Amino acid sequence: MKRIIIIGEGPTEQLFCNDVLQPVFNAHDIFLETPKIKKSKGGIVAWEHLKKQVELHLKDTGVYVTTLIDYYGIHPCHAFPKWEEAKAIVNKSDRITFLENSMLEEIDESIRYRFIPYIQLHEFEALLFSDITVIEDNFESDEFKDYDYLLETDKAFSNPENINDGKTTAPSKRLGRIIDDYSKVVYGSLLAQEIGLDKILEKCPRFNNWIERLLTIE
Repeated sequence: MKRIIIIGEGPTEQLFCNDVLQPVFNAHDIFLETPKIKKSKGGIVAWEHLKKQVELHLKDTGVYVTTLIDYYGIHPCHAFPKWEEAKAIVNKSDRITFLENSMLEEIDESIRYRFIPYIQLHEFEALLFSDITVIEDNFESDEFKDYDYLLETDKAFSNPENINDGKTTAPSKRLGRIIDDYSKVVYGSLLAQEIGLDKILEKCPRFNNWIERLLTIE
């Protein structure tokens, strides 16, 4: 059985990988391991710490290593490679691809072929907008703080990954405005399971490319 280590930010990402991704990867004889980022209290850490963790996992010659981190949480203080150069790239998808490639170049050349860096554009919660009927079906009318904002968001973004990284308009912030007492840990994986991976892949092209790459490891 092939193995992939997915380094994620916290329990939501772990549950998503275990509950939503693992059943699909089982069919490809791939086992997923889902450690959280070290030295993190939830969220991203400085690149130097993440790099050390990636290279530590890659010492196991039988695994591939990837990341599941949000662009929304990365800031200049985290000193990701070529951060300032990346900021000059207007298209956000191209910017993140540039950052991912810069991360790859920082890993020791002898082991980097087993590293597949991935940054979510812009945030994990964007995936939950892949099918808003699931959100509608899982909450009672009195649990919606702003149901119209759910419809407005769905209409504005045919690709949920393009929901932006504003302080009040990022995917998680929108869900907090839409749903009363929204909890990422409680609802994230459950909603994703009901939406289904096929629908998420259909609606989210960058995420789809990442999953396809993982499923074709040798």
